[in-house]
Amino acid sequence: MDCKEFEKKIPAFVANALDYKELDNFLSHVENCAECREELTIQVLISEGLARLEEGSAFDLQRELKRRMQEAEKSIRLHRMFRYIGITMEAIAVAAVILLAIVFAL
Repeated sequence: MDCKEFEKKIPAFVANALDYKELDNFLSHVENCAECREELTIQVLISEGLARLEEGSAFDLQRELKRRMQEAEKSIRLHRMFRYIGITMEAIAVAAVILLAIVFAL
């Protein structure tokens, strides 16, 4: 993912609307690009800060951004875990079918 594509995806990240692959690429890019990390911080400040001002509640930008990043990382870990479980189940099913085919062939 390049910086231009990253910037286009910031609103979707803020809205929690990125799919697994997009989110994974988004987080990988922001970890390695200080300019995009700064842009993300600014846009989170704008979107969340304005919403909180309207509500009249306090807002800690760093904590909010950290929370969003942790939630995104947790979502990616969960997705990967389910994907690995699915792959494992498929492998077990294939092995069972092969075993049954061998048993019935004898």
